[in-house]
Amino acid sequence: MLKILFVAGARPNFMKIAPILREIRENHAQAIRPLLVHTGQHYDENMSGSFFAELGIDKPDYNLEVGSGSHAEQTAAIMIKFEQVCKTEQPEMVLVVGDVNSTIATGLVAKKMHICLVHVEAGLRSGDRSMPEEINRLATDAITDIFFTTEKQGTENLLREGKDAAAVHFVGHVMIDNLFYQLKRLQARPADSLATHPFKQRLPQRYACMTLHRPSNVDRKEDLSPIMATLREIAQDMPIVFPCHPRTKARLEAFGLTQGLEDPNAGTGPITSGIHLFPPLGYDDFLYLWKDATVVMTDSGGLQEETTALRIPCLTLRENTERPITLDEGSNVLIGRDMALLRETVKQILSGHSKPSAVPSLWDGLASRRITEVLKSAKP
Repeated sequence: MLKILFVAGARPNFMKIAPILREIRENHAQAIRPLLVHTGQHYDENMSGSFFAELGIDKPDYNLEVGSGSHAEQTAAIMIKFEQVCKTEQPEMVLVVGDVNSTIATGLVAKKMHICLVHVEAGLRSGDRSMPEEINRLATDAITDIFFTTEKQGTENLLREGKDAAAVHFVGHVMIDNLFYQLKRLQARPADSLATHPFKQRLPQRYACMTLHRPSNVDRKEDLSPIMATLREIAQDMPIVFPCHPRTKARLEAFGLTQGLEDPNAGTGPITSGIHLFPPLGYDDFLYLWKDATVVMTDSGGLQEETTALRIPCLTLRENTERPITLDEGSNVLIGRDMALLRETVKQILSGHSKPSAVPSLWDGLASRRITEVLKSAKP
């Protein structure tokens, strides 16, 4: 039996791994033994036992509990603890996802112990080496044995960098597998069991959803202030739902930028305008809100892809993206720091002139099936 350690360091990593674990459990339990390792890189109070139940997977077999720290501190702590797991379990493969510190840290351990390294979501490139995630992507792909790409440009990047074509597999996107799985679960769940249901009942047909957390947007007042001023303008035409990252909330308060931010639990009547500041939401509660939004504004990576899969207009407040297919084919528009462009694009969307978009090739909810078949055939 093929033993594989699946590594996750943050909540989005679990969402990418979950579809593969479900596929193995349902169709390949006799051939593959998966063990889930949570490095504990990000503490998230929403990651309780119910979080794993919602994903349809068991709790992690290991939790390394490394916690926060500098990039070097996190990477070193993960490597030390993960090495012990590898010594204990002696896996044939280590599978990593995405681009967090856990990805490169456990990848380095695997390769130095001569364990086959698998990278899901390989080949993505933003071209911006000032981003820690870009360094993690480049370094991980430099030592990976089996690459799974989400889009054709990811495959092209890897081949241009000299990777063996036989090791690169374009399979689609596991994040979309999980999105479809969660949508199906959400449809079967009573709406009034969701914490955000009473608020959504008060929203008009047209509203926006917003996430904002990247240091380049929130760490300096001169960057965050024009964003918030523009959001207040947009919120006069339609309400904005804003689940707020703790980092962002702290900056808003420190910079005195809380003007116009409203408590979503205040009042009982219809909502027609305003920025409604939620605490961080669980996956189901946030999906319940953004899946019907008129537009999503974000600096997140995952939302660029999920909105493309549902063909919801997405405006990305970043200067670049490692997910170019969401721009070339999908519903994403790169706004950067151009607040005039943000206002104008929102106006166009509200007037019914959204960017034409399509769902990319193989974003069909079957990526985990393709991945599992390759893993079985590539057994070391």
